Amino acid sequence: MFEFINEENTAIILFFIGVYGLIARRNIIKSIMSLGIMQAAIILFFLSINAAQIPPIGKNFEGVISDPLPQALMITAVVIGMSITGVSLIMFITTYNVFKSTNWSKIKHAKEQNDD
Repeated sequence: MFEFINEENTAIILFFIGVYGLIARRNIIKSIMSLGIMQAAIILFFLSINAAQIPPIGKNFEGVISDPLPQALMITAVVIGMSITGVSLIMFITTYNVFKSTNWSKIKHAKEQNDD
């Protein structure tokens, strides 16, 4: 009955939830959270591609084994994603201290007034 509920479809749905949050919300914190959701969806998708295969552990490799390279790349992606999130939050704190707002539109408007 629920054959469509699997890891790949869940990752795709999560990704588009993140895209919606990025497009529809004007709050900087919600935008950063949406980017984190999109990153988690991409990592879930890449790791779920080889989920049905046997991991290459041990001496007996019977059947199709999974490729460990995507798993290693996703570990790197997690570290880079956390770094990007940290830098984004630091930039947000600095922007908030200058403009006293969490709204993208208000910050853009205040910046345009300061430039004139």
